Amino acid sequence: MPGWPDLLTGAAPEVARALLGATLRHGDVSVRVTEVEAYGGESDPASHAWRGRTPRTQVMYGPPGHLYVYFSYGMHWCGNVVTGPDGEASAVLLRAGEVLSGHDLARSRRGPKIADRDLARGPANLMQALGLDRAHDGADLLGPGPVHLEPPAFPPVEVASGPRVGVSREPDRPWRFWLPGERSVSSYKRSPRAPKP
Repeated sequence: MPGWPDLLTGAAPEVARALLGATLRHGDVSVRVTEVEAYGGESDPASHAWRGRTPRTQVMYGPPGHLYVYFSYGMHWCGNVVTGPDGEASAVLLRAGEVLSGHDLARSRRGPKIADRDLARGPANLMQALGLDRAHDGADLLGPGPVHLEPPAFPPVEVASGPRVGVSREPDRPWRFWLPGERSVSSYKRSPRAPKP
């Protein structure tokens, strides 16, 4: 079985499944990943890299195991794990997770009345709970730096999949993956700009 860094060089949907149950740490806050979405780069119309390399997408082109951060709807930071071979853009969006440690700090960033299950429920909330933003774009998740990604202790027994949330191009591609029964998994919302199924 390949090691953790080698797993991240695979195709985005394969890596997405492998990331479920992984732990992302930043400082005193750690989050167990419960929901992800795969984006296949230049072959995927829903990917930021579909139209090729730009200053914004440079990090997506490798090497794998780095954090790609982008600003969503002019309001929120979202984080992705870069996957695939170096030079080929692909990434996995971190959609949701369960806060394992640093609850008080995560709640101070999210709001005093936020329930535990909602602290990192949704991609922007996950990043906010961890205190991650544009300054962490390109961070090496496998090195000794402040942001670190650890493999799951055990592979998940069951993985659910379905269409990606909020994308208007190829909205029915089943590249959203989550751990069934996890309360932190976000709800599915189809983009109003997507063709009707």
